[in-house]
Amino acid sequence: MPRLFGTDGIRGVANVELKPTTAFALGRATAQRLVGPGGSIVVGQDTRRSGDMFVAAIAAGATSLGVTVHTVGVVPTPALAFLAADGINAAGIMVSASHNPAEDNGLKVLDGDGLKLDDAVEDELEQLIWRSEELAGAAPDRLGTIVDSRDRIALYVAHRQALARTIDASRLRIVVDCANGSASAVAATILGATGARVEVINDQPDGMNINLHCGATDPAALAARVAASGADLGFALDGDADRLVAVDGTGSVVDGDRIIGVLALDRLARPGADPGDPATGKLVVSVLSNGGLQQAVESAGGSVVRTPVGDKYILEGMQVSGAGLGGEKSGHVIVREHTTSGDGLVTALEVLRVVTSSGVRLADLAGRIPLLPQEQRAVRVRHKEQWEGDPVLRRAIADAEARLGGGGRVLVRPSGTEPSLRVMVEGADPALVLELADGLSALAEQRLH
Repeated sequence: MPRLFGTDGIRGVANVELKPTTAFALGRATAQRLVGPGGSIVVGQDTRRSGDMFVAAIAAGATSLGVTVHTVGVVPTPALAFLAADGINAAGIMVSASHNPAEDNGLKVLDGDGLKLDDAVEDELEQLIWRSEELAGAAPDRLGTIVDSRDRIALYVAHRQALARTIDASRLRIVVDCANGSASAVAATILGATGARVEVINDQPDGMNINLHCGATDPAALAARVAASGADLGFALDGDADRLVAVDGTGSVVDGDRIIGVLALDRLARPGADPGDPATGKLVVSVLSNGGLQQAVESAGGSVVRTPVGDKYILEGMQVSGAGLGGEKSGHVIVREHTTSGDGLVTALEVLRVVTSSGVRLADLAGRIPLLPQEQRAVRVRHKEQWEGDPVLRRAIADAEARLGGGGRVLVRPSGTEPSLRVMVEGADPALVLELADGLSALAEQRLH
């Protein structure tokens, strides 16, 4: 039986692969393992139409075991993490499929510190989900209740506004793409606290337009708007606002690796900075991050730690190494002095801090991170977990690595959120990188169909 939890919770097509019965069982399992009778959890959602259905199912499951459920409505995932760590709740559940299409949805469980769960705890929850009907329910007079706590989002907004007010961006004009998602109602308020003139686009969610031709996974509309309006820069969030990519004043996209690089080089260049201090000198990134980012950081005196893909592994790497900064090419960035999870709005504020304090345009800052040619593919296959057992595919990967030489990389892995095999090829020769990425992707599709 395949594992329910992927790299970012439980995901699937809403009401098809991911059913409300699973959400109900997860509510019961979370109440049993993380909370206990008389305790409370907080539950939030993004703007997908299916969100209400899943929140209702989670709440029914948790209250059936005597747990109070605080529903906060549409919130960014980092806001849910912030509220889960408020000392009131023992856990939090976010209903979101992040950057995925509107048809998908997902269930992310956080502990009482607002952190994603260890794999071992997820495994325990999974076992409880499978036997949730066996769990002893609360007596009628001990059932939990559902509390409308939508006003608590103001606590998150106030916290981020306080951070924003430490930055003077009054000379800047920025455009923010909310991906018709969770940040639609809060992005302008938070970023506007810097004094910047803020224009917001794609902030009219209708339940089915989240991430649709917009946001961090498709920033073309933002790039065009920045270029046409003469804005200084733009920020594109994803559907649950935990990731960010940027657009510089020329309309060029600045991906997660370059954003991380801009922040890392700034930390190393601050007066009195000690590269030997992990909080300053260490950077944690996933295996997907570009080798050019690593070279730039190491050339500035820093060091790089790599982890498996997934922001929870980034945070684990930061906790072990003592690093103050970590993130992924996709735009998940964790700045430990401000947050323990990826927060696209905090990342935007940190970019604004560097731009305003240095007086250097984002395009020039990003240009200091020369990226190696890299191609990534998501190959839709039926048997993504079987790639390591296919001798033909493994031989092709070894041949590709040999052709790339010592400076190149091939990374093949099953997606943790989609029925896909992910293929990444990186090297010095862009034509060869493209050829190998296309060839390996076609072979994987053929062998694992």
